[in-house]
Amino acid sequence: MKYVKYGTKQEAGDDNVFWVTMSDLLLGLVVVFLILFVFAITGFTQNKIDEHQNQYEITEKLAQELKKNDIEVDVDKYSGRIKISDLELFELNSWELSEKGKQYLSKFVPIYFDTIMKNPKVRENISQIIIEGHTDSQAFAGANSPEMRYYKNMDLSLKRASSVAQYIVFSDYKDKKSYEAELFKLLSVQGKSSSEPVLVNGKEDYAKSRRVELKIMFKDNSILDAIKKQEQKTQNNKTAQTK
Repeated sequence: MKYVKYGTKQEAGDDNVFWVTMSDLLLGLVVVFLILFVFAITGFTQNKIDEHQNQYEITEKLAQELKKNDIEVDVDKYSGRIKISDLELFELNSWELSEKGKQYLSKFVPIYFDTIMKNPKVRENISQIIIEGHTDSQAFAGANSPEMRYYKNMDLSLKRASSVAQYIVFSDYKDKKSYEAELFKLLSVQGKSSSEPVLVNGKEDYAKSRRVELKIMFKDNSILDAIKKQEQKTQNNKTAQTK
């Protein structure tokens, strides 16, 4: 009897170990699933990691080339944004390039676009080059409502971005012709008004808020592209089988 009781307890213990082990396994699977789910909804795939790495490397190269040529510019190597103060380009409340602005762009534009457009491997992965105009939130004379102030700033920011785009389009430098047609397909212009101010210690820095930004957008080699390719491959196989 003692043997039977001992054996019974042992078997019950084995069952407990089994269920504890299964619970740990299931918990582990749930955690893995949640991580994969978060990665999926945030787009955090290996392709995204590679995309951001490529963006960083290109922006790093841009920063080095601009610094080598003594061109003052604010480079965010992680976002790929190039920020140019409006003081470098325009007179106050104007959207026409100043002489200083034209001289600045005459040095900046060839270096910027040669760096990203002359390398085919870089160029083929770019979907857009966006020129963004930004203003500060200060009021215009005669703009008496928040709506009018926002619109006036929107209009000014868009016109400034367009002025920079016009200079890029009509500028003439040594290697531009080799990639000009592709460049024109990539360029786009946006006016952001005062919607993205630059804050310093919690307060808007008006001088830094007034700027023009150039931003490179890379093609999204996401999991959706892989799914589309797989669907196309499956469809091609079905078509081949029906023939």
